[in-house]
Amino acid sequence: MNPNTFPTKGNLILAKNSLTLARQGYELMDKKSNILIKELMSLIDEAKGIQSEIDVTFTAAYKALQKANIELGINYVQDIAMAVPIDDRVRIKTRSIMGTEIPLVEHEEMPLNLTYAYYSTRESLDEARYHFEKVKLLSVKLSMVENSAYRLANSIKRTQKRANALKNITIPRYETLTRNITNSLEEKDREEFTRLKVIKRTKKSM
Repeated sequence: MNPNTFPTKGNLILAKNSLTLARQGYELMDKKSNILIKELMSLIDEAKGIQSEIDVTFTAAYKALQKANIELGINYVQDIAMAVPIDDRVRIKTRSIMGTEIPLVEHEEMPLNLTYAYYSTRESLDEARYHFEKVKLLSVKLSMVENSAYRLANSIKRTQKRANALKNITIPRYETLTRNITNSLEEKDREEFTRLKVIKRTKKSM
């Protein structure tokens, strides 16, 4: 038997303190969950907007690329594509939302410098390069938003699980323990009061 369940005033104080802490913990978890859910919904809306913009931009990019392939030849366009330098300007940091670390992707924007000559290409290639550059920037942003949403969703799941455990298990247990100890102590007090009355009555009759 757990010694903390014995009906003593000390255990009653401990039980009440634990109950107070459990209730405070539940309130904090509930507030945290609500804040994270609000942030998650905002990210979901943002992701939908970015995805829609990416779809439109991809369509325009491939349309321009198809035109460039027809006008310049697929092999020539591929050679030009191989000359495009690798973009290493992406930096990943983190920020915290209610203790949840989410990615903060930074991309240093630079002027779009073409790596091919104007005289040997067509406007369709310039248009394709412009649209694919925009797709890249949108993809970087979308990856940050979707990853953040995924992490927030996991954090919400864990937070709600803890809140439910406090609400449905911990708090009822300490409420029951507090009530039982209180009832036991009150019963002891009544018994002691009755015993003292009997002793007092006995002394008077002697």
